[in-house]
Amino acid sequence: MTAKATTSATFEQDVLQADGPVLVDFWAEWCGPCRMVAPVLDEIQNENAGKITILKLNVDENPDLAMKYQITSIPAMKVFQGGEVKTTIIGAKPKFALEQDLAPFIG
Repeated sequence: MTAKATTSATFEQDVLQADGPVLVDFWAEWCGPCRMVAPVLDEIQNENAGKITILKLNVDENPDLAMKYQITSIPAMKVFQGGEVKTTIIGAKPKFALEQDLAPFIG
């Protein structure tokens, strides 16, 4: 997994104050679908460097953010831009489907 982690302590700087879109992957160690989608997100990050930043947030270690952003099932991915949630993606999806969801951000 090459995606960098963010936490409650770094979320504002990493995500809310970031230049450009940031996809936050809300995940947990015990979540099988989360582990399946992680390498796909890594590929998308590597292929779109400079267009979008992909960060991981462990919901078990950061329950305050999971509650704030109403994460009720994982994997859940939220794209932030300008400090606001622009889109939400729920569940593990194949790469082409994720790329379609992210097309407005990665062109």
